[in-house]
Amino acid sequence: MHPGPVGIFDSGLGGLSVWREVRKLLPHEPLIYYADSARCPYGPRPAAEIRQFSGEITRWLLDRGCKLIVVACNTATAAAISWLREQFEVEFVGMEPAVKPAAAHTRTGHIGILATRGTFGGAHFQRAVERFAAGVEVHVQPGDGLVELVEQGRLDGPETEALLRRYLEPMLGAGCDQIVLGCTHYPFLLPAIRRIAGPEVQLIDPAPAVARRVRELLHARGLEAPADAGPLLEAFTSGDPASFASVLSRAELAGLRTGYAQVAGFAAN
Repeated sequence: MHPGPVGIFDSGLGGLSVWREVRKLLPHEPLIYYADSARCPYGPRPAAEIRQFSGEITRWLLDRGCKLIVVACNTATAAAISWLREQFEVEFVGMEPAVKPAAAHTRTGHIGILATRGTFGGAHFQRAVERFAAGVEVHVQPGDGLVELVEQGRLDGPETEALLRRYLEPMLGAGCDQIVLGCTHYPFLLPAIRRIAGPEVQLIDPAPAVARRVRELLHARGLEAPADAGPLLEAFTSGDPASFASVLSRAELAGLRTGYAQVAGFAAN
């Protein structure tokens, strides 16, 4: 047993889709979330800069006693998780591109991946396609602008729907019957995505699989919290705390203890 918290971080609010699944699966585990909203989005940034940010946040979480860290950001996973594992003696769980289940369940032979440019440029994604998508046509679509809409709490509405249609309709027109949400921000757009994609298309959110991996590692390493530990549910942002709290409420994540925090070395640029 280990009473310390599980740390979860993302470039912004998106990783709360992972936080939600971990909370659902492990209700007794204390959780600390860090949203690097002041430096969001990570997608257009160079890999070296993302590694720097990820290292700063990891140190901040370790200073708070975190026993396992979830890199709840596809872009940061692609750019930094191998480096993080070399630098820090703590277990990390990252976001794996959900190419495998999409390729396994397609009936049309066409799958769509909606993700950031940083994710598509990473070796994780390329390896997943090579390993699991042989004989399947993979249609990739960068979701430019979607992260910013989620960060602003604009989860629906004309502008959000127009941008989603621009990205989804070419994949749907190509016959994709599986669409992978390759960024943790995108599950917050699920109602609008479902409305556009229709009932015949399966939308794949990797967050539940990440939560299961967290449970497996905590059990295997003897790091599970005592059942009577009492929940520690804290969420911090490097951005505007009032805006952060407002978006949490609109995303049905009210009730977290929220705060403002900047990591050592922080520079908003």
